Amino acid sequence: MRPRAVLLFGPTAVGKTALLERLFLGRAEVVSADSVQVYRGFDIGSAKPSLELLRRLPHHLIDILDPREQYTAGDFVNAAAPLLREIALRGNIPVVSGGTAFYFRNLLYGLPATPPAVPALRAALEEALRSLGPHALFRRLQSLDPKSAERISPRDTYRVLRALEVYEASGRPLSEISVPREVRRDMDFLIIGLVRPREELAALIHQRVEAMFRAGLVREVAGLIRSGLDEASPGFRGIGYREFFLPRGNGCLRLKDIAEEIKTSSRRYAKRQLAFFRSIPGVRWFHPSAEGEIARLVEEFLR
Repeated sequence: MRPRAVLLFGPTAVGKTALLERLFLGRAEVVSADSVQVYRGFDIGSAKPSLELLRRLPHHLIDILDPREQYTAGDFVNAAAPLLREIALRGNIPVVSGGTAFYFRNLLYGLPATPPAVPALRAALEEALRSLGPHALFRRLQSLDPKSAERISPRDTYRVLRALEVYEASGRPLSEISVPREVRRDMDFLIIGLVRPREELAALIHQRVEAMFRAGLVREVAGLIRSGLDEASPGFRGIGYREFFLPRGNGCLRLKDIAEEIKTSSRRYAKRQLAFFRSIPGVRWFHPSAEGEIARLVEEFLR
């Protein structure tokens, strides 16, 4: 039989972790689909599960990288797919949970046929970034691949470099490389999406950010900077961290302003997450309070 896995996703702060704890404790292993929780030391701002929960409900792909290392959708898929099979062979339920929508889509459909990374080419592009600056490379991307430039923020230097790398390595714009259109056939998936009314989710985002500051988010960021990390470190690209580096017109760094920036960024991100998740076919949508319905659906799927 093909391995079976549950995919559980939803926007930030919707209640995924709490539902995991209530439904899957003692019989599942979680594969984290989060682009920041992979980094050691990035705990509070990424809403990483508590150490107590990690002891009671095994999680994979958390705390696996130094914050200076890049982590891509390809890295996630290449690590997650074999993990799902291993978990199933152990007799446990594989559950992929998180909010990085692109990771789920690539896991479901497979990776696009982009050329592999070329270390020498990447080194040359990184040197160009240091000598010419990010704006010059982004303008270059706009001239070579305007469709990709529309989708990539000028501040996202990793994605800018990757798009340029693909063009240099293949002679084709990244935007023209086809992506798989059919769900992979080597696994069976139950896809569960969690959703709340907008006002309810906004209130939960507000509560989460306030709790992060009470838990020591400022100390966490200060410690990461003291360890030698800076704004360019991949770990600091995530919401909850990048807002500490936003330019201030008057030069003042007010914690209240940073907290409000994080809340605004999180609300906007939640909207984008939902739009992307809704483009995935076969999702069964629930309010997190529909625990009984979700549990019955999972049991039917596993039978």
